[in-house]
Order: sequence, then C-alpha cells, then structure tokens
Amino acid sequence: MNLNNIHNIYFIGIGGIGMSAIARYFNANNKLVAGYDKTQTAITDTLVELGMQVHFDDDVKQIDSAFFNLENTLVVYTPAVPKNHSELNYFKSNNFNVLKRSEILGLITENTVCLAVAGTHGKTTTTSILGHLMHECHVELTAFLGGISENYNSNLILKGTRVSVVEADEFDRSFMTLSPDFAGITSIDADHLDIYGDASELKKTFEDFTKRLKPNGKLFVKNGLPLKGITYGIEDNSDYAVQNIKIINGAYVFDVKTPTTVLENLEFNLPGRHNLSNALLALAMAVEYGCPYQQLAKALASYKGVKRRFTYQIKTDSLVYIDDYAHHPAEINAVHQAVREMYPGKSVLAIFQPHLFSRTKDFIDDFAQSLSQFDELMLLDIYPARELPMEGVTSEWLLSKVKSDKKQLVSKANLLAEIKKSEAQVILTIGAGDIGEQVKHIKKELSFES
Repeated sequence: MNLNNIHNIYFIGIGGIGMSAIARYFNANNKLVAGYDKTQTAITDTLVELGMQVHFDDDVKQIDSAFFNLENTLVVYTPAVPKNHSELNYFKSNNFNVLKRSEILGLITENTVCLAVAGTHGKTTTTSILGHLMHECHVELTAFLGGISENYNSNLILKGTRVSVVEADEFDRSFMTLSPDFAGITSIDADHLDIYGDASELKKTFEDFTKRLKPNGKLFVKNGLPLKGITYGIEDNSDYAVQNIKIINGAYVFDVKTPTTVLENLEFNLPGRHNLSNALLALAMAVEYGCPYQQLAKALASYKGVKRRFTYQIKTDSLVYIDDYAHHPAEINAVHQAVREMYPGKSVLAIFQPHLFSRTKDFIDDFAQSLSQFDELMLLDIYPARELPMEGVTSEWLLSKVKSDKKQLVSKANLLAEIKKSEAQVILTIGAGDIGEQVKHIKKELSFES
C-alpha cells in the first residue's frame, strides 16, 4: 500500500497510547484523521484540540462521510477492540483497507532507518530515552512512544522522517510486522500467557523477531538473555557496561564502558537499577547509530522520564508519593528496589490494582511475593481490561497469599480515607488499569496533609 495515496485515516481505539501517537503522526502530515474510542480521556481531548473528530459510541452513523470513500481511506484498529465491534465489521465487510496498529507501524517505518525496542518490561522508558537522545543529537527522526514523555508532553517526537524509533510490542505478536535496522531486547519474562500459552512459545517469538532484522542490522540484548547480540549490563563484562555507580542528590552518576572507550561521569535522573539498564540500552543504540558522545551525555542528564513510570507526585522531606505503571511481578520488584535504594529505612505503603484476571491467575504466587516486600499494602479489585471475570480469581485470593501484618482490600470509594490513616513516609500507587485516574485525587488529599 502506498500511504501517499491515502488521504483519510480512521482509527478504531484512537485513544490508546500507541494508536494516538500514530493518529498524531498522520494529522501532522496533513491527513484527515478521526476515530472512535470507548471512553473520553485526556488523550482523546488532546486529539480533539489538534483538530481530529473523536466519538465514543460504536455507531457507524457518527462517522464523517469523508471516511466512506473506499479509494483513499485507511482504517486502523487495535487488537484490544472486541470482535463484534460494529464499526470495525462495517469497514471489513465493505472491503476497506483495514490494518492493525502494528501493520501500519510496519508500513510507516519500512522506508526509514528503524530502531526498535522490544522486551516484556522497559520498552516504553527505553524508547522514550532513545527518542530523546537522538532528538538532542539533531537526528531527523519520528519516535512513536508507548507513554507520555515528560520532556515533550507527548507520545510522539516529530523531527523528520529519516529515522524512526518505535516500541516493538510482543502482545499479539505485533512486532513481527517491523523490519528494524537496530533492535534492542530488554527482557523475556513470561507474560501475555493468555496469548502464548507458555513461556517457551514467548521466547520463540522473540527469536523470530530477531530474524526480522534487516541485513547487517544490529541486535542489542541484555546480558544473560538466551540470544546472541551486542550485550549490555550493569557492573558486569558486557560490551556496554555501567560501572562505578554513585547516587548524588537523588541521581545516578556512573561510567559506561563501550567496546572502544570509557564514558565517564554520566548523569541520569531516574531512580532504579531497571531504569539505569534502560538508559544503557538507549545509549548503546544511539552510540552504534553514530551519535557523538558529548551530546549524548548532555541529553541523558536532561531526560525527565515518562508519565506513570516512577513519577514523583509529591517529594518533600516528610512525604514522598510516587505513581508507577508496574503490573507484572518483575516490574513491582523493580519499583521496590528503586524505592529502597532511594529511601532506605523509610516505611512504604503500596496501593496496587491487579491488571487482567489471566495475568493475576498465571503469576499469583509471584505477585504475592513481590507485594509482601512492602511495609503496608492496599489492594484494589482486579481491573478486567479486555477480559471477563474468571471464577475464583479475585483480589481476595491474592491478598490471602500476601505475607504482611498490614494488608487490606480497599474499594476506590474508601481509598482516600484509608490512605489518610497510614503513617507511611513513602506512598506508591502501582498498576496499569484505571488506578491512574485516582492519582490526582490522592495527590490533592496528600498535598493538603503535607
């Protein structure tokens, strides 16, 4: 398909973080863009402000007539949309060009130098660091991010089309549509077992993804993963290795050994060894692309993070409130490590909303173990997202397995009152569901207290 011949692009699920980045991209390239989403959010409000029409009822009659032109219209949908969606089925049954989000990303990036970041954790942060590094090194690029970058207040960095930086998503095997020149893999922990069945199938899919690299492409892998490539790691013998880590004023200061030299006294402001690892991968990919060291060092120090990735909401001597998207046991462990490293000796309250019945069931014991590490735990009901309830899979079941003296189930209605009773000095909200909607209320209440 030649995208130059397409004038109208209609998105089903336009408010999704990945979908909205592509919608913004086409809108910036003077295409007519509109779409449907289930709920109105800050993201859909922004799209409307940029001139895109968005509606919230699954109703073909609400679609602008321009999008019924078969010749020059493209329809893009997210796999999260249910199979019985009437708008999607209308376009499919009337032989429109209908593509998944991942397929359109493959088309956009195929004629660019594509840098893709894959892995079960850390994709969004790494992609956003890489996009920022290359932007600051004046590379002509478009970066599609799976989160809102604090530096750009956007999930799209648009500064030319020679290079594309993308998040390569393993969900639904989406990343198999990409053909990257550079690919980084952060982790291959078991996840999305509702799609893959078991961990070995997930591992095989990542191996298949590495075969999508263009000839002479470069693969970067975290040291210890069962894949061959340029390795990166922390305080080890990787090709790219972080060394001499210090914490100064809440920031990491460290050296990086590259295959040819040592970069000294780099600064990075995101807490947590997992974020340091993400920064190292982004740095390695930018170095291999050809970005100059001095500009990279400056860019790394100015990186501010991604919304809902260890985002400080309150940071005073008496109280710290952090919000994070962590929704897998390994991610919760990473948040825990970061908090303990930054705030040793302080009591920590975690408020967690499990995401998906299937994920809760698949990792119930791992979740219990990771949540037992906090001094205090409040558990919300499971956020179903795309799933129907599963018998016996509840937050009560998860809570019963958590080893803690201070643990309780809390409804959203009682959440603020229960938080106010806690004497914890560090408060965390974690989860990928609609717990993010509670953050502003919690912040307001706690700001009043502190």
